Formats: sequence, C-alpha cells, structure tokens
Amino acid sequence: MTEYRAVFDAEIAFVNGGGLSARGFRLDVPGLDVGEAAVAELLVRHLGLALVGSVEFPAFEIVAEAHKGSRGIATDASNGTPPTEASADRGSRLVDLSHPIRAGLVTYPGIPAPSIAPHLTRAASRAVYAPGTEFAIDVITMAGNTGTYLDSPFHRYADGGDLASLELATLVGLPAQVLHLADAAERGIPAEVCFERTAAELAGAAVLLHTGWSRHFGTPEYAVGAPFLSEAGARFLAESGVALVGIDSLNIDDTEGRGERPAHSLLLAAGIHVVEHLAGLDRLPARGARFTAVPPRIEGFGTFPVRAFAELPVPGPGAAG
Repeated sequence: MTEYRAVFDAEIAFVNGGGLSARGFRLDVPGLDVGEAAVAELLVRHLGLALVGSVEFPAFEIVAEAHKGSRGIATDASNGTPPTEASADRGSRLVDLSHPIRAGLVTYPGIPAPSIAPHLTRAASRAVYAPGTEFAIDVITMAGNTGTYLDSPFHRYADGGDLASLELATLVGLPAQVLHLADAAERGIPAEVCFERTAAELAGAAVLLHTGWSRHFGTPEYAVGAPFLSEAGARFLAESGVALVGIDSLNIDDTEGRGERPAHSLLLAAGIHVVEHLAGLDRLPARGARFTAVPPRIEGFGTFPVRAFAELPVPGPGAAG
C-alpha cells in the first residue's frame, strides 16, 4: 500500500507572542488528498505545541513516501488521557467557578441588574408560626443572563431545546479541557490553539477558555476589549463533538462587531452548551478536572445562572501536590 508524507515550510505563531519556522519539514499523513488545515493540526500535535495562534505554509506538497513514525492523534497514557474511574475513586477537591449574584449586579451592559425584595420577613412570619419559629422568603427578579449562566439552544433558536430539555449527562462531571490563554496577545481565540488536544480528548468534553478577563467582572472595564472565541474556533469545536464550551469573559462572541454571533450560532445549533462569565479557571489544570454546570429545569426559557464548579482528583500517594 502506498504511503504519503507532507513536505512543507511552515510559519507557526503563538497567541502569547513569538513563533517557530520550519523548512523542508516532513510529516506522515493518511492519504494523498490531505489539505493544509489537516496537516496544521497534525503538526501541532506531533510537536506537542501549546497556545498556537496560526500555522501558515509558504510551501506545501504531498508526496508518495514511506511513513517514518510521525506521532498520530490517538490519546494514550503518556499524552494526557482523562483520569480513569480508579483514579477518581481516590477523592476530589471542588473549585467554585461562579460569580456570586447580588442585588444591583451588572453582568452585561444593558441587561437589567437583579433586584431582591422580601415576600415574607422574619418579623412578619412570627405571627404565622409557633413561638420561636421564623422564616424569610424573598423574591428575586433578574434576567436569565445574570452572573455565571448557561445558554441552551433555545436562547438562539426558536425551535431549539430549552433548559428543561437538557440531559444531565451533558452537564455533570464532564472531562474538562482547559486552555490557559491569559497571556494571549489577540482578543480572538483561534482554532489552532485547540490542535494540541486529540480528537478523543475533545469529544464529549467541556472546553474551558481561560482568558483571565474575569478579573474585570463587575467593573466598566469588563465590557471593553473582551476576549472571545473566533468563528473558526467555534466551528472546530463543534466539529470535534465537544459537549460544552465555557469562557471567563463578557461573551463567547465578539460584542464589538456588527452584531454577528457565529460562536453562539455554531455551538448552539450543534446542541453544545455555552457557559459565560466563568471565574477561577486559573485554578484548574489543563487536563484531568471534571466540570459541572446545571441550570434549573425551566420550560420555555433559554438561559439561566448556574453554580459552575470543577472536581479535581486528589494526588495519589507520593504524588507532588
């Protein structure tokens, strides 16, 4: 059987600055019709690169040549396989990834801030219950897009699934693939930064985009110049079959453009949940955590706050802490 290799020059740029150049690089490929995009993905994984912003090929061709053992894209124990059931049994730590909600909180400019008022005060309840027994019942009025919240397909599409339709298996204990991008030089997160993860790692995972922007939450600075997921990045993740995409920024889309929302449109059309305004992603490892974000089961509603958190495996005996 004829085997093929890509022969190319490459210019690799990183989202946090700097780059690599390659001349006459050769890489095993599965067939003659492999395109530049697929080879870029194979190259990033073959070299084990992280924080890749772009891969360009000044020269590129596919030639008939015997394979030399270039790294494939299969997941194994040496390149970051999610933890096994046995390792999870050793215990865990919980990391809260949500912003607290309070009266007057501005999450997104133009969205009403929540208000909290008493329905039954403790003083009034004393006339209703036995001596020494009292309760407080309060009313909160808020938009679904408040604090750290989840978008269901109904948020974007009239015929999409609402919050009540979401399967718990797609919200609880998802393997978390965390992309640490806080030192990125550009606002838009490209598809290339995802190439370091294998197809097996991405399928069914919660991809969490750590931009560091949550440090501005609740301030005017939060609404200006916020990082976002590019259209190409959203398309790549949708095609990879991820279960959920989260970001610690104002929006998963660029809100300073002309109103297009490609990341929302692509991800929610594919049934992929979106969680925005996360916090604390700097506390998570790149691999190995489990992510949970569950909204109330509300019919005819598209977005609602969640208590998002990650579950971290406890290091085994003798492991570094």
